[in-house]
Amino acid sequence: MIDFNGKTVLVTGGGAGIGRATAEAFGHAGAHVVIAEIDVARADDVRHALEAAGVNALVVVADVTQADQVSALAQRIDERFGGLDVLVNNVGDFLQIAKPFDSYSDDEIERLYAINQKQVFTVTRAMLQLLRRNAPGGSILCVSSIEGFRAIPNCAVYAACKAALTGFTRSLALELGPIGIRVNLIAPETTETPQVPVSMMIAPEHRNHIPHWIPLGRFGMPGDVAGAALFLASPLAAWITGTTLHVDGGALAAAGWYRDPKGFWTNIPVISGNGFNF
Repeated sequence: MIDFNGKTVLVTGGGAGIGRATAEAFGHAGAHVVIAEIDVARADDVRHALEAAGVNALVVVADVTQADQVSALAQRIDERFGGLDVLVNNVGDFLQIAKPFDSYSDDEIERLYAINQKQVFTVTRAMLQLLRRNAPGGSILCVSSIEGFRAIPNCAVYAACKAALTGFTRSLALELGPIGIRVNLIAPETTETPQVPVSMMIAPEHRNHIPHWIPLGRFGMPGDVAGAALFLASPLAAWITGTTLHVDGGALAAAGWYRDPKGFWTNIPVISGNGFNF
């Protein structure tokens, strides 16, 4: 059931992290893989890796926030493969902008909107003609974030853009359902990537708390999200559309609850002079 032989899959931001793991997973499952990657070095690296693995790959250096480059990408996919079966809108970034909302500049808001929401509209619209050509059986996946489903201080614009993807996913699923194209969302918790290197962000003396922060005891890895994408795009999910798969180790369900060292649940960490303790 996880067999993509003869299928063409586009992954945006496929040069590293979740995007790369997703592209490699589809490649190992037999798909023709197209990657849009803005970073030249990452594009070269993933191209060589896919080719070495025997994957029929097209890696294009492109900025998906630029409509003309997205249009050119669609043309190259058409020329090379004649259509598209799966679109994974993976690109997104909080751009290291974390501060009170009234401190945001108009430029910062526009940049966050461009990379987290507008480009999803641009890419999806450009690729729909190719997806329709191979319908029924197509799939569109958008990678959102747990932050689109819970509050996050100092990242209100990022969270708003991610929340908006939920409405887009559900509405587009209704539009495209009658022609057999499914649309779903993946919402990960913090995942170890070059963009968010969790292992480096948490001080060594605090890492022993990680099993208490997340019910399944760890942060995510790119392969966790790649597995979700593979499932949602496969026939195993043939009757799933307009929904969100939360790949978060139980973090959203916990909703701020933590386990103390004795295993008891609490949502009120004790504050001491050294910070929060259990």
